[in-house]
Amino acid sequence: MNSTSADIVIIGGGIVGLATAERMSERFPEKRVIVLEKEDAIALHQTGRNSGVLHSGMYYTPGSLKATNCQRGKTLMEEFCTREGIPFELCGKVIVALNDVEAKRLDDIFARGQANGVACEVIDAARLRELEPYAAGIKAIHVPDAGIIDYTTVCERFAARLADRGGGVVTGARATALHERTSEVVVETTHGAFTAHQVVNCAGLHSDRVAKLGGVNPGLKIVPFRGEYYELKPEARHLCNTLIYPVPDPAFPFLGVHLTRMIGGSVECGPNAVLAFAREGYSKTVVNLGDLAETLSYSGFWKLSMRHWKMGMGEMWRSVSRGAFVRALQRLVPELREADVVTAPAGVRAQAVGADGRMVDDFTIVRTGRVVHVCNAPSPAATSSLSIGEHVVDLLAQ
Repeated sequence: MNSTSADIVIIGGGIVGLATAERMSERFPEKRVIVLEKEDAIALHQTGRNSGVLHSGMYYTPGSLKATNCQRGKTLMEEFCTREGIPFELCGKVIVALNDVEAKRLDDIFARGQANGVACEVIDAARLRELEPYAAGIKAIHVPDAGIIDYTTVCERFAARLADRGGGVVTGARATALHERTSEVVVETTHGAFTAHQVVNCAGLHSDRVAKLGGVNPGLKIVPFRGEYYELKPEARHLCNTLIYPVPDPAFPFLGVHLTRMIGGSVECGPNAVLAFAREGYSKTVVNLGDLAETLSYSGFWKLSMRHWKMGMGEMWRSVSRGAFVRALQRLVPELREADVVTAPAGVRAQAVGADGRMVDDFTIVRTGRVVHVCNAPSPAATSSLSIGEHVVDLLAQ
């Protein structure tokens, strides 16, 4: 069988795959690294459809992979963008408590942020109004080092640097089989076969499927949830200066809607979280019967649904009712009106769900022989991507 040879093959041209290629080619410039991307361009899915936030690590369990990689990843990303002249802005964010119950939760979040080494402070309502004049809240946490960035631009620079070092990105190359042998791994794709000493699976929405191609059961399944967004009209952008976030409800697995100023100056509002009928189901009308059947036949999905059905109904109602969506935003910014928003592109979150029906919250990275599988990389994976890549390279170097 004719094949293209490389030292390292990475499956997936999103930011985690490309950041891993960047770290590998930087640390071992003599090795040839090839990234395989099934689409015709890089960063078209989760990377190109997220809110573009440089996270600081406020929410994550101290000692978790999320916590340890977020802070370092943010530092590495800022250093990379500074060297490469890629725009980013440390605009800061506020996490606002609207009542006494949320104020108590805010204290817990502050303690977690302190444990994670995040620069943050608890502020009163008066200080909140100075930072965000239109935000509601009796109390808030101010995180001055939170930032905004365009991750697609970062990915384009990663790809260009990889090409300069003798590697490259091959598009239109969907992995169809993975054969691990004594001295090599063969990845069969729609663009031909690729042989490598080691392989990394960074397939995002399809990471569990690629793991199974290699005979690995990651103990989870990707269940796609569509996150729908609105955008403030230009004349309403003054309602949000930076990033306005809610206090998470511990009974609900998703963060809730928030307002995010983008690096280009627009303000994004959302997302909600509704089951997508396809792993790439970016609209309500996109249905992939195979993807849907896989979700509906998974016992973990039904256990998750039974646990959170009430919240799920609320998310579905906001999906069909612009008024309901705006009312959720008005909890954070009361002066916002339905006429102030227009529909924005949606994203799909690759939510890993265990067989017990619980969402897999932390990064999940599994090594088997010559293959490393990044099976779960939810937010803050983009912020953490260079640190995740560093960790994967350490595993390969062993």
